[in-house]
Amino acid sequence: MFTSTIFVSTRGQSPGTSLSAAIAAGLAPDGGLYVPQTLPRFAPEDFTDCGTLARTASRLLAPFFADDALAPQLDAICAEAFTFAAPMRALATPQDFVLELFHGPTAAFKDFGARFLAACMRRLPRASDKDLTILVATSGDTGAAVGAAFAGVAGFRVVILYPDGRVSPRQAHQLGAFGGNVAAMRVAGSFDDCQRLVKQAFADAGLRARVPLSSANSISLGRLLPQMTYYAHAALAHWREHRQPLNFVVPTGNLGNALACMLARAAGLPIGGIALATNANRSLPDFFDGAPYHPRDSIATLANAMDVGAPSNFERLRWLYPDDAELRQAFDVAAFDDETIRATIRQRHSRFGEVFCPHTATAVAMLERLRRDGASGDWAVAATAHPAKFDGIVEALIEKPVPVPSALAELLGRPSHAEPLANDHAALCWRLLRE
Repeated sequence: MFTSTIFVSTRGQSPGTSLSAAIAAGLAPDGGLYVPQTLPRFAPEDFTDCGTLARTASRLLAPFFADDALAPQLDAICAEAFTFAAPMRALATPQDFVLELFHGPTAAFKDFGARFLAACMRRLPRASDKDLTILVATSGDTGAAVGAAFAGVAGFRVVILYPDGRVSPRQAHQLGAFGGNVAAMRVAGSFDDCQRLVKQAFADAGLRARVPLSSANSISLGRLLPQMTYYAHAALAHWREHRQPLNFVVPTGNLGNALACMLARAAGLPIGGIALATNANRSLPDFFDGAPYHPRDSIATLANAMDVGAPSNFERLRWLYPDDAELRQAFDVAAFDDETIRATIRQRHSRFGEVFCPHTATAVAMLERLRRDGASGDWAVAATAHPAKFDGIVEALIEKPVPVPSALAELLGRPSHAEPLANDHAALCWRLLRE
């Protein structure tokens, strides 16, 4: 049996709370992000009978849910969320693998966390009979995953903010294709502007008194914690076969997916090295190279879902590693520009027939750099989105069409609509109050 886990703010100015309360709130009252006060410790033998993602999730997340109101329903929540596979396949280069996280309904890794969050929130008691508004900023994939997870769910509405002109055409179509209780708004600005608008809304007590709000970005524990599962499951399968830890390369923007891998390793799962790949937005690589952490305006790249200049989860990263010197030693981090992304997509296809989205391509480029620098052992790249979502980029580089998964094709076949929104808090408030 596990003792109950208390969740505290990264900023240390809010009282500890339960998991249910932390999921419902999104942000802590002091503006920080919720983290567990302590992390559980596991051994591979704790998962001997966990042959599916859902079973691994139930076992892995049980300590976080201990004594919480949601604990009796954890198995059912995991069964609802983890209904599709995350297969690990060998790449053409020796000891290199790809962990495919894009087999969900919107063809991106965000589907796992969004579905888990929705399954949790449907079960949480509500203090108001008003619809709960899930306000989400997206750089491309999060919004569609959240829209799919909450579409048609009574008692909820979803408002998606995305940077106009800075997501792929297919991503934009997905975001506006749900209708009903899901509204898409194209913001005149960057993803960081969208993220800032969300945080301003959560800090506006007057707005929240009139419009119940919750978050579905990676600031939400309801998305972050379940994302540990696929790293744990892949590492455990590798451990059982090889008795060696599995190393990961994670493409990252807002640091949520990367942090999930770090938490899984910190909890004792057989994960070795963790390397992070970013696009040309250099806030993280520059910090890991020794510069002070300096959030900055994001720049547009081919890997648009990673166009983040001020990653929210950096607060959690510093909670996990309070000493900057230790943090810099714990991970390899590098940035890759659009030219490298193009070359990686083109060359891996021409040499091996492999096809990657631009985000996954940054991780493949990082893996190639690690191998050139002498890295040994088995490494798995986290493939975060299906390349068909970026047909305008990928197909031009590999000079052939990319087959579209059936779930993505169904969404692309629907009509799509998004409302324009000024990059302004008052404009967002007006929309939220009007909806």
